[in-house]
Amino acid sequence: MKSEEIFLEENNLSQHIDRTLLHPDCSEEEISIVCAEAKEKCFHAVCIPPYFVQKAARLLEESPVKIVTMIGFPMGYSTTYAKVEEMKRAFIDGVDEIDAMINICAVKNNDWNYVKNDIDTMASMTRMKNKIIKIIFEVDMLNEDEAKKLCDICIESGVDFIQTSTGVNGKGNQTSIISFLRSYLPENIKIKSAGGIESIQEAKKILDAGAERIGYMNSLS
Repeated sequence: MKSEEIFLEENNLSQHIDRTLLHPDCSEEEISIVCAEAKEKCFHAVCIPPYFVQKAARLLEESPVKIVTMIGFPMGYSTTYAKVEEMKRAFIDGVDEIDAMINICAVKNNDWNYVKNDIDTMASMTRMKNKIIKIIFEVDMLNEDEAKKLCDICIESGVDFIQTSTGVNGKGNQTSIISFLRSYLPENIKIKSAGGIESIQEAKKILDAGAERIGYMNSLS
């Protein structure tokens, strides 16, 4: 057994990992490889572009591996209406969990009513479908007050997870950030860390800091 696989088993990490493939030129072959890897290593989920959700649903039909896709990726400044339409299609195609971007433009312009409505709308729609939603903060672009306001909105909206980053606009995986979010959020809201995680050992540190899920992009082969 490979050393990475031993580490996964000994530290019970597999079920905390969303195996992620989101680069814009990813291929069907790569999606097939990621799905096969997720099944083999018993990862919690694959996180893939909306375009490939139907294919992943076919590949994972007899598997407990969940399918995650991104909404408003990677900038988040699409309108709430556009995000809702993305979500509708994703649910039809077979997605289990949604990773949805906040509207950074609205945050930076202090349009908190828009931000709240955006998050409320996405959270409500996900609950109606009995699915899971993770709201992506992009923490490297936020100050502490903005992060706290977003946490308060997410608490009120009843989201399932807060995700630190897309991995595109910042790493967002520092243990200090995870610890801060964990100390501020109620226990029922979990944390997903994504972006810049280069090893399984690093993933273990992130989980120890209070994250529940890891977005992991590197192959473990």
